[in-house]
Amino acid sequence: MTPIRPRSHHLPKMIPCTWPTTLFFLIWLCNDVASKRNHTLKPRVVLPENYVKEMRPPARKGQPVMVEFSIYVVDVNSINVEDMDFRVDMFIRQTWRESRLQLPEDIFEEGDDHVTLPPEFFDNLWHPDPYFLNSKVTEIAELTHKFSSVTLYRNQTVRYAARMHAIIACQMEFQLYPMDIQSCPIYIESFSYSNQKVRFRWSESGVTINPELKLLQYHIGQPLRLEETNGYMIDKDGNYSRLVVYFRFERQIGHHLIQTFAPSSLVVMLSWFSFWLDLDAIPGRVTLLVTCMLTLVTMFTGLRADIPPVAYVKALDLWMAGCMMFVFAALGEFVVVKVLDKQYQVNKSKMQEALPRIIPVRLNGEKGSCGTVAAWEGSGVRCRKVDITSPTSPPAATPAVHPAPSAPHSNPHLVGVERRQSILQVAWLDADTGQERVLWREIDKLSRVVFPALFLLFVTMYWPVLLLKTKTSS
Repeated sequence: MTPIRPRSHHLPKMIPCTWPTTLFFLIWLCNDVASKRNHTLKPRVVLPENYVKEMRPPARKGQPVMVEFSIYVVDVNSINVEDMDFRVDMFIRQTWRESRLQLPEDIFEEGDDHVTLPPEFFDNLWHPDPYFLNSKVTEIAELTHKFSSVTLYRNQTVRYAARMHAIIACQMEFQLYPMDIQSCPIYIESFSYSNQKVRFRWSESGVTINPELKLLQYHIGQPLRLEETNGYMIDKDGNYSRLVVYFRFERQIGHHLIQTFAPSSLVVMLSWFSFWLDLDAIPGRVTLLVTCMLTLVTMFTGLRADIPPVAYVKALDLWMAGCMMFVFAALGEFVVVKVLDKQYQVNKSKMQEALPRIIPVRLNGEKGSCGTVAAWEGSGVRCRKVDITSPTSPPAATPAVHPAPSAPHSNPHLVGVERRQSILQVAWLDADTGQERVLWREIDKLSRVVFPALFLLFVTMYWPVLLLKTKTSS
């Protein structure tokens, strides 16, 4: 059986295997594979030969290119009250129509109306030039590459998406601190195209916040306020399209209730214990009040480090000033009662020295008995004669009862005591009980009621006014 030989035209002509030939063949093969692999990534596949990326897409006469924006806020952190800024991580998307694109069908996968290209393709397209007007730092997030992409749709729409980090400046107000509400805007504006060339607008989704986003001291209020304006820019001498989104940061009061308001209230209440201490416990009373004052001062100094120094009075300043005034008033009350007690002791000692000088009279033949009754009225003594006639004596023999003012007033020292008593009465007799009442003791008893009542009035006025202003400002 004769073997079948292949026809000569089915066999390629054998090429001698030499090193230059082999090297040339490998280079040709690699270039052919690379060209097939990169065929869909060449810009000229979708862009015409006369495409100029520096020129905006053609539009009707007098009509600007409409660019839609949408933002998805991933995280908000580092709200810095000292530098008055905050950091926001977000996905930002821009969408516009590019009528010059030539989109062949083979670049779309079956059933898809769009194709996503790497960010390098974005450099070959015309794109708007938005920037954050009030940003300090803006950058696209990177790991192994930039987190950005370009999506082309069949209807010649271009969508550019990127993950961005930005530090946004915010003009904060602290009049209502620590119940302040900060309204921080982000301004998005075109840098070189006026509103007659390019106009920005929010898409239907607008701005969306991550529902799992939680902040330590703030709560992001809802809803967000979105605006579209055409402001006049002096530095650019023209009207430029601008998008504005307002973030509302409401400070949570729980931290300050535990760390500030509750401890300061307890310190003020602690100062009231001095009203129950006797004046003999001078070291304990003074130590208690001075310690309360120093505690409030230290607490107030620590709170000042949390916010920058401002030229106006904050709500927390009013609270701390009120607490310090109550403690200072308790310290002043102690000084007053101590001075009154000293005056009382001086008057009492002088009166005890003046009493033996009253001229004694004989009653029933007993030497040393006083024919007058001396009654304390503060530091003075009032004497009157009493009826010393026996019951069996005839009425005609009864001497007349009349005041004897000459006895006490005959002593010049008692006259000076009575004059001082008329100016400041440090002790007196109760008309109902007949017991002696001292002025400094009465002031202490009154302070036990007045100080808590005034502090309660201060609290009931402070919080409603603060809450009302917070509600008004929001």
